[in-house]
Amino acid sequence: MPNDAPLQHELPLPFPELTGDQPLLPARMINEYVYCPRLAYLEWVQGEWADSHDTVEGRHRHQRVDQPAGELPPPEELEETERIHARSLTLSAPRLGLIAKMDLIESDDGRVVPVDYKKGKRPHVARGAYEPERVQLCVQGLILEETGYDCREGVLYYCESRERVPVVFDEELRNLTLSAIHGLRGVALGGRIPPPLEDSPKCPRCSLVGICLPDEVNFLRRGETPPRPIAVGLTEALPLYVQAHKAKVAKAGETLEITVDDSLVAKPRINEVSQLVLQGNVYVTTPTLHELMSREIPVVWTSYGGWFLGYTAGFGHKNVELRIAQYRGADDERVCLQLAKGWVRAKIHNARTLLRRNWRGESSPESITDRLEHNLRAASRAQSLSELLGIEGTAAATYFGAFAQMLKRDDSASFSFDFTQRTRRPPADPVNALLSYAYALLVRAWTVALVTTGFDPYRGFYHQPRYGRPALALDMMEPFRPLIAESCVIQAINNGEIRPTDFIGGAGRVNLTEEGRKRFIATFERRMGHEITHPLFGYKISYRRLLEVQARLLGRFLLGELTENPNFTTR
Repeated sequence: MPNDAPLQHELPLPFPELTGDQPLLPARMINEYVYCPRLAYLEWVQGEWADSHDTVEGRHRHQRVDQPAGELPPPEELEETERIHARSLTLSAPRLGLIAKMDLIESDDGRVVPVDYKKGKRPHVARGAYEPERVQLCVQGLILEETGYDCREGVLYYCESRERVPVVFDEELRNLTLSAIHGLRGVALGGRIPPPLEDSPKCPRCSLVGICLPDEVNFLRRGETPPRPIAVGLTEALPLYVQAHKAKVAKAGETLEITVDDSLVAKPRINEVSQLVLQGNVYVTTPTLHELMSREIPVVWTSYGGWFLGYTAGFGHKNVELRIAQYRGADDERVCLQLAKGWVRAKIHNARTLLRRNWRGESSPESITDRLEHNLRAASRAQSLSELLGIEGTAAATYFGAFAQMLKRDDSASFSFDFTQRTRRPPADPVNALLSYAYALLVRAWTVALVTTGFDPYRGFYHQPRYGRPALALDMMEPFRPLIAESCVIQAINNGEIRPTDFIGGAGRVNLTEEGRKRFIATFERRMGHEITHPLFGYKISYRRLLEVQARLLGRFLLGELTENPNFTTR
């Protein structure tokens, strides 16, 4: 195109005045759209949110301006000589489809001036402020104009440097702002998430980087630059287990008080709890439930023996778009088979790896691993879910037939952990009791991970829906049965973390005692916190964090961003 060719201007797309329950666009979302369209889509359309140091500090800086003070008179009553300082006002503009909470509104010669507070220092850039911040301020000006006020400029106030930066609402800024408004509205109505930024310096400081997974999505789509380890943060909050008979959990300020027979036994801080797991007859006070629900900390209910019964949460995740894609995919036989084959292949692969790592038999495991390799290839060729179930069953029989060869034996001891076959209901020996309990813990962990990322854990693809069964959690845990559940059983037995006295038997079944469950829970949670190197992305990540990453990658597949669901297989 020649350099003197006329520029192509965007045609304005006026938004019709909103009626009924159509949502107004918050000014902050326009800021996010200019900064990163994908971030705005995640927050506005999919309802995603995560705190970071910056967001928490920003809220702290806004505490003073968030306190309403002063009044803004109607436009016709505003006098030229009147001085106004009105704080924390929410105004809307139905014609433009906008709403904004304004930190401060001042007046000057009969004109109003919105003042927007920013937490950092004034940036040394050409226009005195970054474009997203100028656009957000201009949105406030447009709202004030639609309301009837004369508004020609605004002010950005930077708290850290205590500087005011004037922003004139000229034609260029107004056109840019209107273009951003129409762009975000169009993206939202289109229902397709914008692509992630590529190797952008914006991503590391973004609070939603662990949800967006920009580097991971780009790498899986093109296989070029390996992801930066920016999405893998330290998980400080951990599950809190309460299993003492007739224990009570009550809220006391920022802590949870756990008492047994009115005696205080523990007092953990709420912000250090990722989920509250209650086993058996445990009482939770209503104020405690309200506080945990308000913080989106799930309460997981299990039987005394550890079987998952359900969970209590707040409003739950707002990502309706993801659940629609989940239900649509679950009704598609092709999608179900594609996902199921990936999970079963990964499960068989990881089972082979676990056998090789922990083999204690006198003969070589090659004949067994060769049979599993044959099952793995057969799973890739399966034409239906029923055929795949048969292949998985054959692989499981081969695998558990050799499971005892991974367990430490002491022929001189009066007790040894013997295992011949997998028995589930009821578990007939200590090893089966440990396996059943490990699977129950893993189902609970996956259910919570899926709920917190926006999925319906009861609608699966491989495991078909059945009353009270978290089918999707059972789907997703398949590749992790060997790596987490069975690995915990092997470790607990071989390292002496579980003792013969930790079991109780009768009527053909064996269960863990309360002390045995405590010790095995410690083994399980230690395994969940164990860091491994991701075979695809190359960075270190804990199993606890990996569950969330795998859930979000499944969402990227169902929403059409990825052509395959990337399963986790260890080397």
